[in-house]
Amino acid sequence: MADLKASKVDQRSGYCHVTGVYHSKRRPVELPTDPYLDVATFLSSRRHSGTTALIDASTGRHVSFPELWRSVSAVATALLSPPLSVRKGQVVLLFSPNSLHFPVVSLAVMSIGAVITTANPLNTPREIAKQMADSSPVLVFATSDLVAKLPNDGGFPIILLEESRIGAEDPRVVFTIQEMIATKPNPYLRREKVSQDDTATLLYSSGTTGNSKGVVATHRNLISMIEIIINRFKLEEGQGPQVFLCTVPMFHVYGLAAFASGLLGSGSTIVVLSKFELTEMLRAIASYGVTYLPLVPPILVAMLAHSSKLPLGRLHKILSGGAPLSRELIEGFREKYPGIEILQGYGLTESTAIGASTDSAEESRRYGTAGMLSPNTEAQIVDPETGKSLPPNQTGELWIRGPYVMKEYFQNAEATKSTLDSEGWLRTGDLCYIDEDGYLFVVDRLKELIKYKGYQVPPAELEALLLTHPGIADAAVIPFPDKEVGQFPMAYVVRKPGTQLTETEVMTFVGKQVAPYKKVRRVAFVSAVPKNASGKILRKDLIKLATSKL
Repeated sequence: MADLKASKVDQRSGYCHVTGVYHSKRRPVELPTDPYLDVATFLSSRRHSGTTALIDASTGRHVSFPELWRSVSAVATALLSPPLSVRKGQVVLLFSPNSLHFPVVSLAVMSIGAVITTANPLNTPREIAKQMADSSPVLVFATSDLVAKLPNDGGFPIILLEESRIGAEDPRVVFTIQEMIATKPNPYLRREKVSQDDTATLLYSSGTTGNSKGVVATHRNLISMIEIIINRFKLEEGQGPQVFLCTVPMFHVYGLAAFASGLLGSGSTIVVLSKFELTEMLRAIASYGVTYLPLVPPILVAMLAHSSKLPLGRLHKILSGGAPLSRELIEGFREKYPGIEILQGYGLTESTAIGASTDSAEESRRYGTAGMLSPNTEAQIVDPETGKSLPPNQTGELWIRGPYVMKEYFQNAEATKSTLDSEGWLRTGDLCYIDEDGYLFVVDRLKELIKYKGYQVPPAELEALLLTHPGIADAAVIPFPDKEVGQFPMAYVVRKPGTQLTETEVMTFVGKQVAPYKKVRRVAFVSAVPKNASGKILRKDLIKLATSKL
């Protein structure tokens, strides 16, 4: 436990009653002090006993650490050389599903001081065009099937993430990734110095509660995140290299920072799934001796619901993120798979996927928690109405501060000012509380609160209640506009098979258990609740559906 200055800071909760700040109870992680250090150099210079860096889950192709770093150096040389001549600060778009090439391209781009931006392969051409107009990439890496989604009016060169150019008719294609990897690395090529405060990544937030914004993260942000996760998993304490299965998308902050870069610094092996399928995941776990499995709650639910016990081989830790796990889910999984620990985490794109975590099975038994504050982290729980810092067990907006917090929103001073204050505090937009033992609980999104006659109603509270009904398989609650009361709670409900639940029955069930202002006053039945890849409810889609009939 860190030194919490016992005279002012409560050792149990980490809360300082003088400043109103919560301090992490975890031991601080030492960070590199060299001001001129990029992520790729930081990772490649770390000592470890690992031999295999990457494995393609579908083909079985192995990439050794020497091969990985030679490829990174070759691609960096090709980027710096004519005809590409990419320079420090310029943006490069990586548009691809997970692949062995993702880490190579990301690390090569960051090693020369250029900025990597990524995009979801499921995005529409319109969404891609909007992001490219905002970020202005000078170069695009893309798979051949995604080239058609790129804007036709851009003069940017394209690098194909394939072995050959067969079928590539776009005249903007200048190289394949294989041709770049075949370049002879030239360490003497002139390149500008890269500092820890230079921009490394430009990742676009999901936009589930507003317009998507470009999040600017520095090399310092990524290096801090990497040190914290390597420390979290205790990957350098004599247990030998671990094998992680990358089920999360590498275009997302957690996938890019942890699996396409960070964990490679510990000598761990990353098994890369190009897309998630349960059968393929199970095959990879068995074939490659996977020991760590990151996933989102819906996958854990599917594994628990499987009729038979799944063959999970050497797997001993599951890392869940995106939403807190229920007591029933944790206990049910532990009973079915007693040898596997479930760890949880909380983070944002704006905090480079860091914030809080449970780091042991014991900590995960604090049901509903997102965990304790990450090392090198401070937090405040702030009353949204008064701006006052709140003590333990009181709910307010979570503000966090740490070396991993983003630099700014890209070319958006107004959004930056409303999210980051002058002292480095990141307003997360999450309604949370920290209990008397220093555990963080996420109650809801601040922007998603339903305002009924001035009363605040958290949708997540009503959703949790609805899920206790024996006839309800899933539920989502949204604010429905009303002239008299402002907004009232509306529920979208998924019936369990064979049930004939009615709207009245749902409203009566909730009404008996909550204050009058929290009552559900409208119900619609749906076949499924729309959610994003991490399991978060897409409320804005449901709000649009509900209000389109007004």
